[in-house]
Amino acid sequence: MARKRVTAVVKINLPAGAATPAPPVGTALGPHGIQTMEFVKQYNAATEAQRGQVIPVEVTIYEDRSFSFVLKTPPTTELLKQAAGVDKGSPQNRRQGVGTVTRAQVAEIAQVKMPDLNAYDLEAAMRQVEGTARSMGIAVVEG
Repeated sequence: MARKRVTAVVKINLPAGAATPAPPVGTALGPHGIQTMEFVKQYNAATEAQRGQVIPVEVTIYEDRSFSFVLKTPPTTELLKQAAGVDKGSPQNRRQGVGTVTRAQVAEIAQVKMPDLNAYDLEAAMRQVEGTARSMGIAVVEG
């Protein structure tokens, strides 16, 4: 069996179970000749259980205009915002904090993100999550 030739790989962050063919989906996939409605149906069906989260997706587009997609874990920033109970990060992260998360919450987030991080162990993944928290103005506290 001959392998299909890949023409493009598109990465998009979409709300789980609630994607629509409007931008950003239409503008990202339309130029490649993909049936946006078909993609939206498949994506929403695959992410229905995670409704309320933002789930990045990597869409591989083939020469014959067919496609496949891989779901990624939610962005670290989204998980941190939920854990800290804030709407957005700090505009001045060094001077103005917006919330706190515990080391246990950081470990939980690192566990979720582990498949998509380039870390060998949980400790390294936790350091990456802590760095993201710092850049958002979220303090990491013991507890």
